[in-house]
Amino acid sequence: MIKIIIALFLSVNFLFAGILQDAIDKAPAGSILKLPKGVYKGSIVIKKPLSIIGKEDGVIIDGEGTGTVIEIKSPYVTIKNLTVTGSGDRHENIDAGIKLSDSKHSEISNCKVLDSLFGIDVAMTNNSIVSNNYITSKDLDLGLRGDGLRLWYSHDNIVKHNKVVKSRDMVVWYSHGNEISENFGEYNRYSLHFMYAGKNFVRNNTYQYNSVGIFFMYSKDTVATGNVIKSSLGATGMGIGLKDVSNFTLKGNTVIYNAQGIYIDRSPYDPDSKNWIEDNQVLYNSEAIHFHSLSENNVIKGNTILGNIEDIINDSRGAKTDENDIEGNYWDNYEGFDKNADNIGDTPHKVYQYADQLWMYNKDVKFFYGSPIISLLNFLAKLAPFSEPAFLMQDPKPKLKI
Repeated sequence: MIKIIIALFLSVNFLFAGILQDAIDKAPAGSILKLPKGVYKGSIVIKKPLSIIGKEDGVIIDGEGTGTVIEIKSPYVTIKNLTVTGSGDRHENIDAGIKLSDSKHSEISNCKVLDSLFGIDVAMTNNSIVSNNYITSKDLDLGLRGDGLRLWYSHDNIVKHNKVVKSRDMVVWYSHGNEISENFGEYNRYSLHFMYAGKNFVRNNTYQYNSVGIFFMYSKDTVATGNVIKSSLGATGMGIGLKDVSNFTLKGNTVIYNAQGIYIDRSPYDPDSKNWIEDNQVLYNSEAIHFHSLSENNVIKGNTILGNIEDIINDSRGAKTDENDIEGNYWDNYEGFDKNADNIGDTPHKVYQYADQLWMYNKDVKFFYGSPIISLLNFLAKLAPFSEPAFLMQDPKPKLKI
């Protein structure tokens, strides 16, 4: 009896190994293939408009550790309700769970992408949907994993409700007009990384325990709102980073428990442009706002700066932090009064950098950053500085209540 069951199991899996690609090849364009529970051999290629939908849980497409599991080279393709597992491990080939290229009006949804070097790779694809997928990479060191979700020269797509865990990065490169919303990222490197990408809308995502939450590079005309970035890992863990970006809006985000809350590097980049950093909650970070290199003409208003060890850091000469429009923020370190009770401080909130504080950024001492003894020494340095402090910025109308 046992031999019969084993023989039946082997025959069913052998059958599934061959039927899927054959069914795809024989199906007329526009067909819907509804798969019953079972394990199907991967390395399948779709070159026509087609839908592949799992009828029930347990529909598994297994790449058996070689190449890309599902490769799509057509518009109007839908992949739904599948478990996709076992891609190859070649970075130069971008071995992925699902690879979608040269497509439009396609959909990848409600899939689990497991044990795949790259998760879902979207290249030169427009007006498509990637939603409600769970993605994790191979069990490799962080830098050796592939990207969990990748948009490359792909425009006007919706990437929504995906969960990317223990992957490397989610990247949006050379891609414009995409909506990135309500996604979750955990234990990755960059949970969301933009480069040369414009007019994207980033909203209501949650990223935690990553090296970096959201980093924007060489981009412009993007809005990020309602995102929660917390507990970025390591001494340089970053919430939101801006490098060489222009005409950006960061509004209503929560950035909490990071080494660096908001990092600004040579932004805005385009002359005569601005960035708007407004109504964000920047809470309990080692550094609330970190300026690097020349960064002026940012509008920083209505933010709550609370519980951070340092409010403003300027790590380079000539950053011109005092030439940003900083007004109407709540600073828990403000030491003034509000005699007329209009919730605006009677005197500006001014931030200085003391020359004798610089030792605090020595790597050997950084371990003790935020400890009671460091806080005491920091207080004494402000009380009796050994040299003239450098003026960083002022908020002429600080709020006294949140």
